[in-house]
Amino acid sequence: MKKFTPAFITISVVIFLSLVVLNSLYIVKPNEYKVVRQFGEVVRIVDEPGLNYKIPLIQNVSTLPKHLLIYDVPPAEINTFDKKRIMVDHYAIWKITDSKAMIESLRTVLAAEGRLGDIIYSNLRTELGRLSYDEIINEEKSSRGDINALVRDQVNTVLANNGNGIEVVDIHMKRTDLPESNEQAVFNRMISERESTAQEYLSQGDAEANIIRAQTDREVQEMLATANAEAKFIIADGEQEAARLYNEAYGKDPNFFSMYRTLESYRTTLQGEPVIILPIESPYTRYLLGE
Repeated sequence: MKKFTPAFITISVVIFLSLVVLNSLYIVKPNEYKVVRQFGEVVRIVDEPGLNYKIPLIQNVSTLPKHLLIYDVPPAEINTFDKKRIMVDHYAIWKITDSKAMIESLRTVLAAEGRLGDIIYSNLRTELGRLSYDEIINEEKSSRGDINALVRDQVNTVLANNGNGIEVVDIHMKRTDLPESNEQAVFNRMISERESTAQEYLSQGDAEANIIRAQTDREVQEMLATANAEAKFIIADGEQEAARLYNEAYGKDPNFFSMYRTLESYRTTLQGEPVIILPIESPYTRYLLGE
């Protein structure tokens, strides 16, 4: 067998010591907790950023987040006050406030989210069960105020009483839907209500249009009657004035008037170029002959 040289032994010892030193050091980042366990038991929790050490091979280190966490709560079915079943989908923003209490009561982040989901669902079901469906989908109609803030405060009270070491920063409902079995019935009812409302508006519009038409027709008839009456007065005045002028003209030259009337009668008699037989003594004949 070959003997190990002093240099080889020295290098091996240095490598071994380096591995031991490296295994005993760990870095704590600003956004995390470091949990040091010895044989499974928590011996200390480090939350200050920097370089730290542990006993190699005996102690091990795990990490917990210090930053805000988002938990997407699975959708759940809830009954409203007016006996309607709805599917509620929501999420929670939470953080670890006491890492030691959190580890002792919940142990892991996954277990903490499971516990958080149960508490949120329980309180959300209670609060929404006191509201009608219309109040839930329209917060302005709700008599309970901001449901999200109300449930958040209730959940934090439960977590504090249980000493879970976590806190909910915000809870928000993403959507509230009816189960698929009820959606079509609700949609049909909404369509029927909208059609009924539209028909009511159309009926009101038709009634108002008829009133406007009747009023306009009456005003038109009144205007036409007034115009006709004024026209008759104007025509009468014109005819009276024409008669006066005719009388004055006739009085000045009776012979001219007689000739004018005869020529006017020609205008009517000779339309269509008829054949007329007249006596030689007729006034027509004398005028035509220029006598």
